[in-house]
Amino acid sequence: MYWRLSNLYFWFFALLGALLPYWSLYLVERGFSYLQIATLMATIQLTKIIAPSVWGWLGDRSGLRVRLVRFGAVAGSICFAGVFLEPGFYGLLLVMLTFTFFWNAILPLYEVITLRVLGSKKEKYGRVRMWGSVGFIGGVAIIGGVLELVPILLLPWLLLPVFAGIAVSAFLVPSERGERKEPAPKGSLKAIISHPAVIAFFFMNFLLQVSHGAYYTFFSIHLEQHGYGKLPIGLLWSLGVVAEIGLFLVMHHLTRYFSVRQIAIGALTLTMLRWVLIAEVTDVVPVLIFAQLLHAASYGALHVISVQYVQGFFGEHHHGQGQALYSGLTFGAGGAVGAWLSGFLVDGFDTSAAFWGGAAAMVFAIFITWRWLRPPPEENAT
Repeated sequence: MYWRLSNLYFWFFALLGALLPYWSLYLVERGFSYLQIATLMATIQLTKIIAPSVWGWLGDRSGLRVRLVRFGAVAGSICFAGVFLEPGFYGLLLVMLTFTFFWNAILPLYEVITLRVLGSKKEKYGRVRMWGSVGFIGGVAIIGGVLELVPILLLPWLLLPVFAGIAVSAFLVPSERGERKEPAPKGSLKAIISHPAVIAFFFMNFLLQVSHGAYYTFFSIHLEQHGYGKLPIGLLWSLGVVAEIGLFLVMHHLTRYFSVRQIAIGALTLTMLRWVLIAEVTDVVPVLIFAQLLHAASYGALHVISVQYVQGFFGEHHHGQGQALYSGLTFGAGGAVGAWLSGFLVDGFDTSAAFWGGAAAMVFAIFITWRWLRPPPEENAT
């Protein structure tokens, strides 16, 4: 069961690892402007605003989350095939919107499936999710190595085996048999999302993803401008995920000694430091390596506590919709806004300015977290 749960995480994030570090460089080679690149990269996050809510609602209503995951995997792969027509800006925008609409439906649904299958052994979530990080590293390293030998315009072809892996692994997901389909209490979702601590939680994560806009859109371009080759760029991306894996392995120990609020404030502070270092000390390799190791805080720690936070506040009946809101309002809206804002900063100034913008977003996130974030009911109970 452990390997069947881990398999889809591996392939899903292998695609992300093959896409995020190199897609912006592919778009540069295609001749798109910085603002066009920012817009196209933002679609990866933009469809998270709508898609997870639609699919999460369908999953909660039907209980057929596994079938929806399989459908999203196959439909997303088919839509991505439009890239091979080499469309212009608007055509590629349409391809990416349709592809990511289905692709972004997979993860929130699968998070719910994983936590339900684990049941009382939720502390094992980090070890299951760790294989997504391993997949990301594999995607980054293999694609980066190949791109040292072949033109980056061949990138879409290199992604085909990864799409095949996602489709196959989706059909190995444990069956939803026995899943409870009791109707949710009416009106309770509104009460949950209007809770001050939940509002603070969403604002914190929204600003966190705004700050990541420069990273996911322009980090590779920023490094290339400072003389780094494609393989070193890929290795630096991978290094961040290696740190993330280490964090996943020890996170269950940290949650025993520190509260959600303490972990969040510490991680947000380290995230702010990370963006400043990338903006100003890019040429000093040891410092850049340290900045990438801080990915354990800026993504790993905050994601683990956020998944558990959603479960604690939204409970069993609204878990799917809570996970969808978390994905949509933070990774989706925050990521899209961050990508666009970073595009304007790069177009008007340079790539370093975009990372300074991310650091500024963290100042507000730290204040909101310190002032209003409170632990979910499950933590209160302990």
